[in-house]
Amino acid sequence: MKVPRVVVPGILLLLLSAAPALASAGEHAAYHLEGGGLSGWWVLPFAGMLLSIAIGPLVDRHFWDRHFGKVAIVWAVLFIVPCWRIHGGQVAAYVILETMILEYLPFVILLLALFTIAGGIRLTGTLVGTPKVNTLMLLVGTSLASFMGTTGAAMLLIRPLLRANAHRRYRVHSVVFFIFLVANIGGSLTPLGDPPLFLGFLKGVTFFWPAVHLYVKMLFVAAILLVLYFVLDSFLYRREGSPRPSGDHPEPLRLDGLVNFPLLAGVMGLVLMSGLWSSGTQFHIWADIEVTLPSLLRDLALLGLTVLSVVLTRPEIRQGNGFTWEPIIEVAKLFAGIFVTMVPAIAILRAGPEGALSGLVALASTAEGQPVNHMYFWLTGVLSSFLDNAPTYLVFFNLAGGDARHLMNIIPETLAAISAGAVFMGANTYIGNAPNFMVRVIADENGVKMPSFFGYMVWSTVILVPIFVLVTFVFFL
Repeated sequence: MKVPRVVVPGILLLLLSAAPALASAGEHAAYHLEGGGLSGWWVLPFAGMLLSIAIGPLVDRHFWDRHFGKVAIVWAVLFIVPCWRIHGGQVAAYVILETMILEYLPFVILLLALFTIAGGIRLTGTLVGTPKVNTLMLLVGTSLASFMGTTGAAMLLIRPLLRANAHRRYRVHSVVFFIFLVANIGGSLTPLGDPPLFLGFLKGVTFFWPAVHLYVKMLFVAAILLVLYFVLDSFLYRREGSPRPSGDHPEPLRLDGLVNFPLLAGVMGLVLMSGLWSSGTQFHIWADIEVTLPSLLRDLALLGLTVLSVVLTRPEIRQGNGFTWEPIIEVAKLFAGIFVTMVPAIAILRAGPEGALSGLVALASTAEGQPVNHMYFWLTGVLSSFLDNAPTYLVFFNLAGGDARHLMNIIPETLAAISAGAVFMGANTYIGNAPNFMVRVIADENGVKMPSFFGYMVWSTVILVPIFVLVTFVFFL
């Protein structure tokens, strides 16, 4: 299987044309976008981009599947062109290149590596979907998610779960709880687990900080959900008459594609290395955009591990997994639009009380300027439910000051509230986290009639929201 050619967004090529202007302006000159002078209108392309992701597939799925990349470019252009005309080409080029080089590319490269390597591992054999087996699979997936990513764990286990329950009449609840636990909440312990935490890692949050500060919170939520699932699945299993699959003789469980496990370990080691290795070597890319040596080596090595996975994995393993490149291509295109259009929103939030979103700042802080942790949890969480949780995390990370050292050491519960809100509440909708929709598509392909966008929200509102209210009282008040 060939590695797909990476298509650089056209808008990035347009920005590269500004390189001579940037270079002539001086090697160390920076052209930052000052958020204090921006009105709320600058946030509209970001809001439009995210609303398109939410509504586009519902209005016309065929159109969306064919043209979502063009939609992302349109919203990006609606920010870049006014920025170019009002603030100048140097400012527009600088702020976009900065976010694309320092945030977008590392983010997409990590997702690509996890997606490719996990897609080369296949669990085969006979699993019978009893309540005990199903609950155990959810527990294993939840445990793996922080170490191979929610995307990796979800892609590894969703097909075995569906095969194990193919003889069952009631299957929707298993997929819904799978999204809750494996595709979201289980990924809260390391930067590998969920994209928001990786963005925090890129901003300076240490590798093991989430494990120390979110472990108890994750266990609390996961334990409640696993107990609820076991009770519900046991009830439905008895209602079905405790069915057993018929036909072939049971086959022993087996993992194919074992070569990918060392590659997964390599991904974890590279991410850890880039956070622990402090090097004075930096590469200047126009103005003051700096790429550190550890970050550059990490991303190049991740791409190398991705290629190794493709080369070393037998094609029939990926074919058996139903592996295609489309999900990661869709994520790469949409996130290009998201990262570009969120530039002014982050600039405004950085301006704090002086910015156009001062009302949002006021909700998350007391009159004395102290953070209100439960508001950070809910504001981050609610927006992560409808927007993508990675950029949402970044917005509130910056709203809380944007200084990782200060957040980790002085107001750690504020950073915990932001992290928990982004990771936990990404499970509230199909669009809250990248793996959610992938799981839904795979389930539909395997004959499970999944609920609609709003039907899924009924599940999450009834089950997750009361748990998050309990989390608020136990941990953030």
